[in-house]
Amino acid sequence: MPEAIHLYQKRAYMNARKEGLSQADSSTIAEISQRTGQRIDSDTHRPNRAAVKTMPYPQDPLSAVWASELEPMLQAEPRLKPMTLFEYLQEKYPGEYPRVLRTLQRRVSDWKALHGPSPEVMFTMRHEPGVMGLSDFTTLKGMQVTIGGEPFEHLIYHYRLAYSGWQYAQIIQGGESFIGLSEGLQNALFASGGVPKEHRTDSLSAAYRNQGGRQSKQVTTLYDELCDHYRLEPTRNNKGVAHENGAIESPHGHLKNRIKQAIYLRGSADFENALAYQTVIEAAIDGLNRQCVAKFEQERAALAPLPQRRIADYEVLSATVSNRSTIDVRCILYSVPSRLIGRRLELHLYHDRLVGYFSNQQVFELTRIRVTGKTKRRGRCIDYRHVIDGLRRKPRAFLYCQWQQDLLPTPQYQQLWELLKTQFERDDAARLMVEALYIAATQDQQSAVADYLQQSLEMQTLTLKRLQQQFSPVPTAALPTLNGIQHDLDSYDQLLSAHDSTHDKGSAEQPASTTTGTALNESLSDPQRVAQTAQAFAHAFPMGIYRDPGIAAAVVLCTISPSALRDRSPAPQRNAPQTGDNRSPTPRRKEFYHL
Repeated sequence: MPEAIHLYQKRAYMNARKEGLSQADSSTIAEISQRTGQRIDSDTHRPNRAAVKTMPYPQDPLSAVWASELEPMLQAEPRLKPMTLFEYLQEKYPGEYPRVLRTLQRRVSDWKALHGPSPEVMFTMRHEPGVMGLSDFTTLKGMQVTIGGEPFEHLIYHYRLAYSGWQYAQIIQGGESFIGLSEGLQNALFASGGVPKEHRTDSLSAAYRNQGGRQSKQVTTLYDELCDHYRLEPTRNNKGVAHENGAIESPHGHLKNRIKQAIYLRGSADFENALAYQTVIEAAIDGLNRQCVAKFEQERAALAPLPQRRIADYEVLSATVSNRSTIDVRCILYSVPSRLIGRRLELHLYHDRLVGYFSNQQVFELTRIRVTGKTKRRGRCIDYRHVIDGLRRKPRAFLYCQWQQDLLPTPQYQQLWELLKTQFERDDAARLMVEALYIAATQDQQSAVADYLQQSLEMQTLTLKRLQQQFSPVPTAALPTLNGIQHDLDSYDQLLSAHDSTHDKGSAEQPASTTTGTALNESLSDPQRVAQTAQAFAHAFPMGIYRDPGIAAAVVLCTISPSALRDRSPAPQRNAPQTGDNRSPTPRRKEFYHL
């Protein structure tokens, strides 16, 4: 923009030119640019060209209604917004104030700053090490996390130490329950290595009985026991005043931003299982905790020691297994192993699983199911492995069972069942499907059995016998041959040498035993010399088990105490029956067993 020059500068330039100075020297004397000097020489200079023009101040468009209507409305109710006042003008004065919204917003803002009520003052809090730990639940908004392609309904439990900023987070399935709070808090305390003096939350219904704005804080029994076990003082902020819990509310945003960025970097929000998703959350937490290592070490020294044991972070229930091999827990029907039918079970209900105990022994663990639809209240979780033994004995029950679709474990099995019904009669199709499920359960080959059924149905070669032969159990390997070494039988001679003298002395009195004694003195190394013979006596009763007297048997002789041969016959009884001479051999056989 051309500069504005004063009249004395123009006169100084012209006087210098009259004295014969050059255009550049004259411009320097007059303190103007050479270009301005050229315009003066050519008489094209306009001294007022760059002068500031004074414009008339625009008329206030709200002058007619501001002091008379709008300002009294703000004084009566300072919470009125500019848009509300603008709509009021449009309705009362249609067409007269079409473009006054921005003017109205500035006017209302200025009025509230000068005459409006004072806003709430936020004070910076000073936190001491080891004093306060905060807990809260949050959701990952703006992103749909899936597990195996299915939406994953969950919350994120978030714990933070107020002084150091150390944090912990984990997945909690279901809503804000005491079970989720108990498990998350205890995991956080053990991960931090100590217990703070206070535990602060908002007005969680899992921890407090919120009774219509009453000032008294009524802690639930379970939450009170949890705090007593860890010697925590439970505190909470005022209901509806979230900024009082700002030490955990604000870090929510930083944590969720890191989780989202990690998922964006990963390229997909679909995970194989909840553990893979939890790994992403832990990586985000580790990144935040690396920023406060020094302060956390300082605070850790001020934390109280942990108790020796955790308190139960589950709910204890009980149920009796029905004759359908099911139990009903929180409007959900679960199948259990059929061997437990009729038994009373103790159930431990966690936020993500259900564990059953019988006689203090764990008998099953099931994934906890929740009904997400607003129109449905009940659901069921049926595992074909629990009832496959009974179903194999009644294969036709599969045709009309209410759980037919639940018994088919995967969509592939559901497609195979439709194909079986088209290629076979319904009874044969049921037998084939039940046998396939039995093999899949007993041999843990669910996918292999499905692939075989798919291939056989395409080739139209599927039969029950071929299915059983395809997955027949592998024969067990033969036992290895043990190569034992037979010891020398001559070592037994020393056992018989002690009887030599006895047989020699008795040879004169018993000549008939000479042959026997000679045989005993011979060496036993030759197997042919140890021939054992037995003579059958017609009057002798067989001892032990009855057998043909003609069959030789080895007789073991043992020493009998004389006291055992004493007469133990009972005293004669009055009117006792006469015992005949023709007694059966049974009593004598019993007497032999007593000996």
